[in-house]
Amino acid sequence: MDGLPGLTEEIVRLADLDTDELRIRWCELYGCPPVARMSRDLLIRAIAHRLQEGEVGVMSKKAQRDLTRHMRALEQTGSISLSKQASIKSGTNLIREWNGKVHRVEVIDNGFVWNGENHRSLSSIARAITGTRWSGPRFFGLNEHKVGQGKPASFGEMADG
Repeated sequence: MDGLPGLTEEIVRLADLDTDELRIRWCELYGCPPVARMSRDLLIRAIAHRLQEGEVGVMSKKAQRDLTRHMRALEQTGSISLSKQASIKSGTNLIREWNGKVHRVEVIDNGFVWNGENHRSLSSIARAITGTRWSGPRFFGLNEHKVGQGKPASFGEMADG
């Protein structure tokens, strides 16, 4: 936003508005009132996002669908469940060494390929490799490592294939 000083200033000023003023600004930008349970912080973020869209373009159709789905969930349940696992592009190879053997998994549009066989989940592959129940994303090193937990439980590397 360095090249857009006016936009930057407008976004910074959002923090000075009270909740009622933010709701009015939301209506101006979105053409409808925000949901009643929306927090002040979320109002500021959504307004800032809409302002940025006006300057630099709109989000993808998929992102718009995801946002709509989350808004409906918020209206119906009062909360939003977000997946913590990032999506992995089709064609990516996941490589994991287990008991001296290297295992390569290719990500495809509707699942994964390991040893020439299609699998719907990484967990089924991890179970086949180890003989025990594992979280597939954890086994392949895709989960975020948190400070204070010691070494990650798995060695994983991603290589675009």
